[in-house]
Amino acid sequence: MFGSLVSRDGVTGRLVRRFRCTAGRLGATGFNLVFPGRCERCEVELDGIDDGVLLCDDCRLLLGPKAWPGCPRCGAADGTNADPDFGCDVCRGKRYWFDRVTPLGGYHQGLRDVVLQMKHAAHDSLSRAMGRLLALRRRGPLTDLRLDLIVPIPMYWSRRVTRGTNSPEILATAIGQSLGVRVDSRVLSRCRNTLLHNELSQQMRFRNVRGAFRLSPGRLEKGSRILLVDDVLTTGATCSEAASVLKKAGAEMVAVAVIARTEGRQAT
Repeated sequence: MFGSLVSRDGVTGRLVRRFRCTAGRLGATGFNLVFPGRCERCEVELDGIDDGVLLCDDCRLLLGPKAWPGCPRCGAADGTNADPDFGCDVCRGKRYWFDRVTPLGGYHQGLRDVVLQMKHAAHDSLSRAMGRLLALRRRGPLTDLRLDLIVPIPMYWSRRVTRGTNSPEILATAIGQSLGVRVDSRVLSRCRNTLLHNELSQQMRFRNVRGAFRLSPGRLEKGSRILLVDDVLTTGATCSEAASVLKKAGAEMVAVAVIARTEGRQAT
């Protein structure tokens, strides 16, 4: 009977659709009242926080300071005499293919634990929350970049199958949704399985990723302003190699956004 009313009368159909939408919203509200949101990191009940980040105030302060005082070129917090074009004492004289780095925070114990959790599919919701927090905390600098496209650092297919997730891709999607910028996870692919960087020297890290990325045909417009997204930046080798592929293909600007920027001896 309901179906016949909808098919015979457009007005009735619109009323039915409006009723269904209203019922859905009321159902969601009731669900939130019975099961209030919890912080994705510490699981404390969220009270009065409705911006979609799903992190409590304490975790937000710990994981993402409201401002990042680091070098705009490499993101290092411990760099001195920083200059937007020539860098700081940490990166001056080093060649990077990317133009800017925007970290959420330094690689301290709290962010280290979060980054390690994000490497597992069971914590994809935490990755989404961290991407939204990065977009919230760094909205000004990221908006100033006038981005056309957001591209996550890709993972080699066998490692992706083993882990079941790629946190940079989830981070990029969350950032893109928050900023209203298109995300394309297929612009770059990882064409060979590189060694893990945690036991390699700085020089070996750059050599390890040389030629590791490939551009997918027809997915990049020349003159694009691109944001590369990764979880951690240490020496900058991975992001620089990915940025080189994009720049050689005609990208006008390539910036980097990461959850954590290593500092001091961690970056060597």
